[in-house]
Amino acid sequence: MEHNRLGRSNLIVSKICLGTMHFGPRADEATSHAILDRALEMGITFIDTANVYGGSAGWGRSEEIIGTWFARRPEVRDQVVLATKQFHGEHPDRPNGARGFSAYRFRQALDASLRRLQTDRIDLYQTHHIDRTVSPEEFWGTYERAIDHGDVLYAGSSNFSGWGLALYQSQAWQRGGVGFISEQTQYNLLSRVPEMEVLPAAEHLGIGGMIYMPLAGGLLTGKTASLDGSRT
Repeated sequence: MEHNRLGRSNLIVSKICLGTMHFGPRADEATSHAILDRALEMGITFIDTANVYGGSAGWGRSEEIIGTWFARRPEVRDQVVLATKQFHGEHPDRPNGARGFSAYRFRQALDASLRRLQTDRIDLYQTHHIDRTVSPEEFWGTYERAIDHGDVLYAGSSNFSGWGLALYQSQAWQRGGVGFISEQTQYNLLSRVPEMEVLPAAEHLGIGGMIYMPLAGGLLTGKTASLDGSRT
């Protein structure tokens, strides 16, 4: 397995990242643990999840499964780079617990993720979507406090636009911070829009690319049949 630095940081990650969105709804705990074990045997040391992953099994179920894996194999925590995401509050029915970025939602989501993952830190804490209303002082000030406290090591983004990456990164640098070290974006032969702005912006700004759905949810494997019965 090859390893690279992630963006401009000195964080070393395997070139393949294990996504865990289906841990819970499609893979039960035992199956998920077996997948994690096998991934580690293959040299995959980069694991990605989110506070909303879990689907029908419930929000956070993916994180809980990873947490029980760490509890079962505590020696592996320092062998892997753990990434998760926040943007959705833990209590969407409350005015300050819904969707978007705020210091309150960030702290609430971070505490819950640390508890579910049974860990003392998130190596890469990503903001799941861009929020066009939050001030740079609140956004980066919140991240800075979490990093200073040791709960988070690095900041990352997911599903951001090219202009958003440029804006947020310039704000972070103006404050003397590292800024984002990664952008997680959907990119494959059927979804090449990131080539226009997101990927060039990330490369220019020293932000590493984390690609999700590289096989378009299985469409590019030929396993899905079209309406006329031919394989796609």
